[in-house]
Amino acid sequence: MALMLYNTLSRQKEEFKPQHPSRFWFQKPSVSLYTCGPTVYDYPHLGNMRTYIFEDVLKRTLTINGYNVKHVMNITDVGHLTSDSDEGEDKMDKASVKFGKTPSEVAKFFTKIFKENLNDLNIIKPDKWTPASKYIKEQIELIKRLETKGFTYETNQAVYFNVLKFPNYTKLSRQNLADKNIGVRQEVIVDRQKKHPADFALWFKLTGRFKNHLQHWPSPWGEGFPGWHVECSTMAMNTLGDTVDIHCGGVDHIAVHHTNEIAQSEAATGKQFVRYWLHGEFLIMTQDKMAKSEGNIITVDSLKTKGINPLAFRYLCLGVHYRSPLSFSWESLQSAQEGLNNLYDKMMAIQKLLLNMHLGKKSEKIETYRQKFLTAINDDLNTPQALSITWEVLKDNLDDSDKRELLIWFDEILGLGLEKIKTVTIPSKVNKLIKEREKARLEKNWSQADNLRREIEKLGFRVEDSDTGPQVKVKR
Repeated sequence: MALMLYNTLSRQKEEFKPQHPSRFWFQKPSVSLYTCGPTVYDYPHLGNMRTYIFEDVLKRTLTINGYNVKHVMNITDVGHLTSDSDEGEDKMDKASVKFGKTPSEVAKFFTKIFKENLNDLNIIKPDKWTPASKYIKEQIELIKRLETKGFTYETNQAVYFNVLKFPNYTKLSRQNLADKNIGVRQEVIVDRQKKHPADFALWFKLTGRFKNHLQHWPSPWGEGFPGWHVECSTMAMNTLGDTVDIHCGGVDHIAVHHTNEIAQSEAATGKQFVRYWLHGEFLIMTQDKMAKSEGNIITVDSLKTKGINPLAFRYLCLGVHYRSPLSFSWESLQSAQEGLNNLYDKMMAIQKLLLNMHLGKKSEKIETYRQKFLTAINDDLNTPQALSITWEVLKDNLDDSDKRELLIWFDEILGLGLEKIKTVTIPSKVNKLIKEREKARLEKNWSQADNLRREIEKLGFRVEDSDTGPQVKVKR
């Protein structure tokens, strides 16, 4: 069954074929995957995490299709300016002043937060982390290669890549180069010696606005620090080779960051840099993307503070295709929480029934459902359809053992933690509180009933009222 992925470069779905198929029948073909990681200057927000969830689904899909995935993710801890082009302040320097810490202390703290957030969302960590500050020597070597080949020029402030020297510079974004008026806002500082507005810095010198930059290294062009774009090209090629199978990121990276990665990488090697480009859409709040610059960020820790399981956000993301904008609201997240709880409750009920069941012959429907699910997920990661099939299985008259087998297999892609759902015995203390609450409700003592409900929740359970009496469930 072919895995079809939408390639931003071609603007169409293509059958995925790795550049290095296996040499022997018993070997898994390998796939190189590079995903743009965080700039660790502040708390990652849910818009960021939506992209990492989509990339996690991609990685899981490649794995379930029999590929051995080598996944690299960068940690940007230097060189990313407050504009995606070359204007503004360095984000790490700015954060250093804001928090009263050194850039390395800031990076260490927010890298730790980011990795905890990945764990909260059940995102599989990459095989290799590549902090930009650990690859300075390699970045300088790449710039020297570009200089030797005539793709760079030097000003008093920086070393730039000359985009007019690279044919078809905008092949990924499909923009008209004449329309790329980068740095036209009056409040930004522009290097007047730049030859074209789209030319981008490979190396910044310790001069002008960066005279007191906190992170700097020696180079053939003077003391300074690397530009953001050169970091990813360097780390991707040094860990995965000159040509990478798949490169991912958010749609905001298409026009500048990924366009520049292609230019400098292919100019240096003469080879195709990336074969499949995949990009995730924005998380939208009140018609604007969720972003720190918009002042509308919500973090994973914000969810936990409100008593929301972070996996409810993952469930919400799975319900919308990664290439479609996702409108976020607390109401939609609460609905996702209820949907996830319902899924967990049904999984727990299946587990409980299986304790006293004799497992019969497996249904032929298992394979039918497997193929149906795989067809959906292999159609450019169609998670909404995959979720729909999951609920279809739960409504089917399959044996519970068959349902459980399918759900656990589906969850290898969905990543909702279904394999961790176990049967739970309700403690006698909780049962006692439930009886007391039911008595208070019958006596219309609503205040006492609410107090008892809160006591039950503190013990890790929740109670739902129904026509047949109180239903006790694990609080997620």
